[in-house]
Amino acid sequence: MNTLKRRMALQANGAGLSTGQAHAPRAQSVRLALHAAEREIANPACVIGPGQRCEHALVDSELNQRLSDYERTVRGRFSGIVDVLKDISALQHAPDFADRAQRHAQERLGYTLPQQLLDDAWVSGLDMKALHAHCIFQSFKICIDQTEADQSLWLDRMAITPEFLAACGYHTVDITPCADGRLQGLLPFVFRMAPNRNVYLKAYAGAMFDVEADMVDWAHREVERLSGAIPGGESQNYLKIAVYHFSSSHTHEQGCAFHASNDKQAVESAKQRLDELRMAIERTYGVGAAPAILLLGLDTDLDSLRIHLPDADGDVNPYRYVDTGALYRETIGLSADAARAHIALRVDEAQQMDGWAQGRGVMEPGMRQLVLALAEANLSQIEYVIHHHQGRYSVLGHDEEFICAGEATDYVQMRNKYYFAHLDTVEEGAPDIDVGIKIFTGLNVQHGLAVPVLVHFHYSSRVPGSRERALKRARRVKAAIESRYPALQARELLICRMALSDRFDTERCVFVDDAVVDAGH
Repeated sequence: MNTLKRRMALQANGAGLSTGQAHAPRAQSVRLALHAAEREIANPACVIGPGQRCEHALVDSELNQRLSDYERTVRGRFSGIVDVLKDISALQHAPDFADRAQRHAQERLGYTLPQQLLDDAWVSGLDMKALHAHCIFQSFKICIDQTEADQSLWLDRMAITPEFLAACGYHTVDITPCADGRLQGLLPFVFRMAPNRNVYLKAYAGAMFDVEADMVDWAHREVERLSGAIPGGESQNYLKIAVYHFSSSHTHEQGCAFHASNDKQAVESAKQRLDELRMAIERTYGVGAAPAILLLGLDTDLDSLRIHLPDADGDVNPYRYVDTGALYRETIGLSADAARAHIALRVDEAQQMDGWAQGRGVMEPGMRQLVLALAEANLSQIEYVIHHHQGRYSVLGHDEEFICAGEATDYVQMRNKYYFAHLDTVEEGAPDIDVGIKIFTGLNVQHGLAVPVLVHFHYSSRVPGSRERALKRARRVKAAIESRYPALQARELLICRMALSDRFDTERCVFVDDAVVDAGH
């Protein structure tokens, strides 16, 4: 690989990419070098050599640096866990082991360990599976508690804001990505979209959202819109986005596990689910009631997007799309205005393609405005991967820390932090949780570590009894997960914790099992 990188650096230099050259005169040579690099290595959008720069005129480099700082901070809370536990393991026969272990953990991880596990270590050794799971959960809780401080680095620079979405004509954006952990950084990184109360994010395995549940969400917002609770909502629509994913370099190994890495199945299934939602709402509430829809594909190697373009009827097609990776390569070296004009041209050309994929006319102006904004914003993420991950992620597959089952916590936005299984009951969410267990069998169980599962639900502090009902749901789901995987449970290779969050932020991911113990129950 080092030899290959040196060859590509020489190619780039030969094509006129040396430091200090102006962008505009070398636009064509830059593009030639990028295409050469793409042929030489397994598909990065761009590879740069030592001392070279690759900066697109539409890229927010300052935001990229802030997101890099955020990523380093969040990942740093997990990266030292194994080394700390190895050091503590080596101390377990020391006379003052428990005290030394606690100091070690506090100094290097920022929290203490369960005292009983340390006190009982002399009997049969340290329970490393339990300690590892404890550290994963505690590190995640620190991330939750530091949300405002961590996200203040980048929140005010997001390209796609609530005001912009409203200007495009959407009062609510409901996004369903696949539950795969590689899509966990979708909003701030891939979309450059500001998280807010008008953006819903609910992940399902394979992006196969529950149509009935989504009808309830749509109806709830429709009631708010009609009652005047959504400012400007009388002239705006609800937008549903489904996000499937694929791997451009390892198509049959690192695609969507739910769809057995079959990209054709992934895109067609997501489209079908969007069509089913529109059909269900129109059949129930009348023609014209259906929300707008948008279908996106994420290349998890590069974080580039396929944006499938709706036609005048709002219908999407698996084969009518623009690829932001191609747009990046085509516009690198151009001025900002020229790059925007080129992207708009490519979008309009895709709408006017010949054949059955053409559709019925062009998309609405508000949708076109959003598509252009998503395409432009994603260029920054492509360059983020170029500068901070050598053009392509080094870990192409799964590298999550734990499974979150129930309702997602939206406070931590980061690729491969956790696998999410959306469910109210284990029975209806069995496919999602089964995929997660399969993933963690390879990540953890094969190495003797337990599968950490965080059962998390939201409640509303404005609704009497809501917290108690959420806790009952969590206990029911926790018990069902433990029953579903008896072999793992018997070998202590499944460790479940429960947590609750208030939708109005009086509590964030509070470990309720800890609260019960502390209360003496």
